[in-house]
Amino acid sequence: MNRKGRRRTALYIRVSTDAQFEEGYSVDAQKEKLAQYCKLKDIESYEYYIDGGWSGSNIERPEIKRMINDIIADRIEAVVVYKLDRLSRSQKDTVFLLEDVFIPHNCAFISLNENFDTSTPYGKAMIGILSVFAQLERENIRERTRMGMYERVHSGLWMGGGRVPFGYDYDRDKKTLVPNEKAEQVRQIYDLYLKGYSTTQLASMFDVSGDQHVAAILDRITYLGRISFRGEVIEDTHEPIIDEVTWLKVQEERQKRAKHGVSSSAYLLTGLLVCGRCGAKMRYQKWGKGLKIYCYSQQKSKPSLVKDPCCDNIRYDAREVEKAVLDDVFCKTKNISAQKSASSVNISAGQVLKQKYDAAVQKIKRLYELYANDGNEILLETIEENKKQLADIAKAIEREEKTNTAARELEYKRKVLYNLCSLWYNMTVMEQQRALRTCVDRIILDGENIDIVYSL
Repeated sequence: MNRKGRRRTALYIRVSTDAQFEEGYSVDAQKEKLAQYCKLKDIESYEYYIDGGWSGSNIERPEIKRMINDIIADRIEAVVVYKLDRLSRSQKDTVFLLEDVFIPHNCAFISLNENFDTSTPYGKAMIGILSVFAQLERENIRERTRMGMYERVHSGLWMGGGRVPFGYDYDRDKKTLVPNEKAEQVRQIYDLYLKGYSTTQLASMFDVSGDQHVAAILDRITYLGRISFRGEVIEDTHEPIIDEVTWLKVQEERQKRAKHGVSSSAYLLTGLLVCGRCGAKMRYQKWGKGLKIYCYSQQKSKPSLVKDPCCDNIRYDAREVEKAVLDDVFCKTKNISAQKSASSVNISAGQVLKQKYDAAVQKIKRLYELYANDGNEILLETIEENKKQLADIAKAIEREEKTNTAARELEYKRKVLYNLCSLWYNMTVMEQQRALRTCVDRIILDGENIDIVYSL
């Protein structure tokens, strides 16, 4: 509160152009009308705030800023202007001043020309109406912006606004994204993540702002040359940095780590162990000179992980469990043949379909040329039939690509498992963890039973 004296009235005046002298908006003309109002209302304590030569399109004006500061300091009880547009020509700024400056600080606002007084019931109602229209205008601007972005994206252009994804630059001439010198870092981040490195570890290795930035890079579909906008994915909008197989592997690994709560750990089976009695996760714990594995339900310090407080599953010797798991995994590698998998057939089928598609396109072009020379209406029917066939081939190619992606992923897992036995003892712990998580979905421990669920 202002303890030095009573609050005064602010008489605000704004003039932006010389033409306003002719319209009765000169500083002297406004001062005269405002002084008359003060005399009529017996207001003796007042002060002029005059912005001469300033636009009303925003509130970046020296005197209005001084007035706002005085209102916040509780030196002003009312603001009087000759006309509403003297305060601001922006409805957004007017509502801001009314709702965020004047009203919270018990400061009335009066505009003489419009007979607008916020200290009266009518004036308070007008504030509500202004707020509604301001909100409507904001919604209209937002919708126009969204529509503009939607049209840009559907035209294959970058949506504009916001930050350009790491590894890309925005080409203003082409209005699209182009890979820059950091694109190679993006590829390395994907590669190292698949080798077992955590987002925190990767954040310390690359020119990024933190582990959340790494997570965003790993999740972003933009690196496939696509743009996701309002739930819709638009293909081939710019040059990709990551191939689809790698991107899908990373997404699967992201889901697996989220599911198992995998973090950087020195323990081989961390994140894979599940209690067969209650379904809770299981953890490693140092036990004397050795290691034990036991159910999280038996650890009361983490109640969020408890499934059954009465779980009576046994505690396992970690090295015995690891040996049993590895014996089973190595045994399974002997059953995986190195023969050529079905994925090569799928790839060949895709190539055949592509050749068929190209031939159909050329056939339609020739039919159009014949029609242009001949004008025979029967040719139009033939063209339509061929276009339907072309659409069917395109759908078949799309289905084949999806099948081929799944087949390549399965083949990748089979190869990892096939080579595991010979490479195992030359791997780091992190590489061993990564290899196991590629092939194993979970390991269920229930009493004396160890059940390994493979993801092949």
